[in-house]
Amino acid sequence: MTVDQDNSVLGLASIRRNRGLSLEQISQSTKISTRSLRAIELGEFKKLPGGIYNTSYIRQYARAIDFDEGELLAYYHSRTDVQPAIPIAQEKRQTLRDFRFLTQH
Repeated sequence: MTVDQDNSVLGLASIRRNRGLSLEQISQSTKISTRSLRAIELGEFKKLPGGIYNTSYIRQYARAIDFDEGELLAYYHSRTDVQPAIPIAQEKRQTLRDFRFLTQH
């Protein structure tokens, strides 16, 4: 994962431009400010609002430019101290009790 000559991580700005998209167009369709979209492209994640908004913005941006969400989120997690959430299915297995005994006669 690299920064290309236009200073965007993973070449995101180049990919966006090659697809004929402007930050303003993405902003209109996603309702995310161009400032936040630019921050994603530059890997300046501290400029994002924080919390779940960061991952939501990153996912929406990736979809808008037809880029792999997983790759961009992995980059985000590698550059911040935010850890990916535990998948729900795994989390449920760890926190829910097994009540199958109630249905047995």
